[in-house]
Amino acid sequence: MQVLFYISGAVAIFATVMTVTRLNVVHALLYLIMSLLSISVVFYILGAPFIAALEVIIYAGAIMVLFVFVVMMLNLGERAVDMESKWLSPGMWIGPEILAAILIAEVVYLLWQPPIETHVIEFVEPRAVGLALFGPYLIGVELASMLLLGALVGAYHLGYRKPKALENPDADNTYATRAAAGGDPVRAGHDRPAGAA
Repeated sequence: MQVLFYISGAVAIFATVMTVTRLNVVHALLYLIMSLLSISVVFYILGAPFIAALEVIIYAGAIMVLFVFVVMMLNLGERAVDMESKWLSPGMWIGPEILAAILIAEVVYLLWQPPIETHVIEFVEPRAVGLALFGPYLIGVELASMLLLGALVGAYHLGYRKPKALENPDADNTYATRAAAGGDPVRAGHDRPAGAA
């Protein structure tokens, strides 16, 4: 089990790094799914199968479907790749590198320390998780739900496109309504090109 723990942890770290560094949004989402699945394996090995199942169902399932819908709504393509390549300048990595170095230093420090006590892994029941979430951590759960609602409203705002004006077929002056809708005021026929008088 310890070997599986380290393998899934390495896969999670690799997939997370690939998620951050990919320019294509769909490729980044696929790597993020792999990262979430490997984290669920880590939870299962640590004795929390309920949290592992929630990780798969909620994050790798529902949240990722929401991300895919946002990508489809925003219609990201080559323009997004160009924008991401402009954002990922070498100077942008200074802050994350400093934070990663601090975390690596903490891990190395903890590994060099002698173990104080050995903890036995206990099975966590779903009832205990529910009591903890809706007991002392109720405000945190509510804040997370408000954050997700704000993200949903922001995604709708970014993806909203004003509908184009449509031609009214019942209008008296069809040429004027066609011109107001952005169409050609004069119909093109087989004997004259579009826009001809």
